[in-house]
Amino acid sequence: MKKKYCRDCRIFVKGNNCPICNKTEFTENFQGRLFITDANKSEVAKKLEIKHSGEYAIKVR
Repeated sequence: MKKKYCRDCRIFVKGNNCPICNKTEFTENFQGRLFITDANKSEVAKKLEIKHSGEYAIKVR
């Protein structure tokens, strides 16, 4: 089973809705992955404006 990522938030989604924006538009076509363990302390998360911990795609198509 391929991983699917939200087109807007770029977060990895397991169910039928995005846990952040609650949308249902996903893609399996992405480039690179980013793991954020603590969004409050991460400089990368601050630069990318990520507010939730999780697995993110760097670029979605």
